[in-house]
Formats: sequence, C-alpha cells, structure tokens
Amino acid sequence: MGVVMVEDLRLIMKRSQEVKAFGGVSVFFYGMGVALFGYEGIAMVLPIESEMKDNAKFGKILALSMGLTTLMYGAFGALGYFAFGAATKDIITSNLGPGWISSMVQLGLCINLFFTFPLMMNPVYEIVERRFSGGRYCLWLRWLLVLFVSLVALFVPNFADFLSLVGSSVCCCLGFILPGLFHLLAFKDEQGWKGCILDVGIMSFGVVLALSGTWFRDLVFSDGDIACIVKRYDFVSKEKSPNYSFESDPFL
Repeated sequence: MGVVMVEDLRLIMKRSQEVKAFGGVSVFFYGMGVALFGYEGIAMVLPIESEMKDNAKFGKILALSMGLTTLMYGAFGALGYFAFGAATKDIITSNLGPGWISSMVQLGLCINLFFTFPLMMNPVYEIVERRFSGGRYCLWLRWLLVLFVSLVALFVPNFADFLSLVGSSVCCCLGFILPGLFHLLAFKDEQGWKGCILDVGIMSFGVVLALSGTWFRDLVFSDGDIACIVKRYDFVSKEKSPNYSFESDPFL
C-alpha cells in the first residue's frame, strides 16, 4: 500500500485529474458498500479476544486498530482517485500498468494473501467443522472451502460490483445488524432504555446501509449502461451512415 500511495503522490504532482467531491446519492451508497467490505475481518474479533492473555485491553486495541485501518484505507482510496480521476479502475494495479512497481505491488499482495487467508478462514473452518465433523479437524473440508473461495475469486466478472454487493449485504449484517441484535437480546434487562435505543439505532443504520447499498448498486451500473448506449447512438448518428442499424449494432 505504501508503494502505491507514493506512486499516486508522484502522479498527482506530475498532473492533476478532474475529480468530483460528491458523485450523487447512488454513487455514495455504492461506495459505502465497497468501504464496508474493508471490514470483512470483523469475524475475527471474537476468536482474537478469546485468545488474548489480558482481555481487559481488547477494547482499546480494537478501537485503535479500526481507527488506523479506516485512516489507511481512506488515504489509499483518496490518493488513488486524485491520481487517476474517473479512470480509476477496480484493481489499482491495473492503473499502474506494466513495470517493476506493478510487479512489486502484486508480489506484496500475494505474500499478504498467503499469510492472512488462513486467519480469515479460521472462523469459517470452525463453523463448518462443528456442523459436519463434530468439531474435529477435517482437512478435506478445508480443502473444499479453499477451492470454493478460489473459484469465486476467479469467475467474478466485476470486482468492485462484487465488493459492493458483499459489503452491503453480508458485511453490514456482520458489522452492524447481528452484533446489535445479539447485544440487545443478551443485555436488554441490564443496560436500560438508553442502551436498547443505541442497539436499535445501530441495527437500523445497518439495515439502511444494506438495503440502499444493494439497491443503488444496480442503479449505478444501469445508468452507466444507458449513458453508454445513448452516447454511442449520438456518435453514429453524426456519422450519417446509411447502412447503420441501431438494433444490430455489435457494440450494443
């Protein structure tokens, strides 16, 4: 991430791109879905807390970690947008093009994935093994899960679209709705009405993000397709080609 951010700063100082401060409501909620996907590691919170030597310090460590992660991801996304503008692609290495910088970033991503993938899959392994092998270690089940996740990663066509969908649906449930619901059910008799209102507010916020992110995800791509068709039609009409057929245009 440091290599990419330094390269972004170099490009920003070299040339400026046209950027928008606010791209509209649909783009905002679509972006929120992508941002929420960055917290997919929330499933590791409970396993990490249970393994800590001093659980009393976990709250401060979690807050510090989430704050640093938010700051790092926010700076990473902002610098990428300032460097490439509307041409920013789903995967930033595609914007960097061929060369040693892009290769270095891809190598770093591979090393990062090699060490973090087993950690992220640990809660999934525990749930599946508890259900299908009586809580015992099962190597072939883990092989199947890794194969399934790998196939999903290989065959997903639009990466950012997939991130927004998963972030708006699954990550909203894991990060906002389910924790608020579980806390409300477990401590509703102890925390009073203020705590209950806070839990309901967190759940409501998660529901709004989940529904709006999933809904506006379709609107963003539908509007883009319509704009592309209209632009193509205007371009061909100006050419005044007598053999042109709108219905048979291979581009459409």
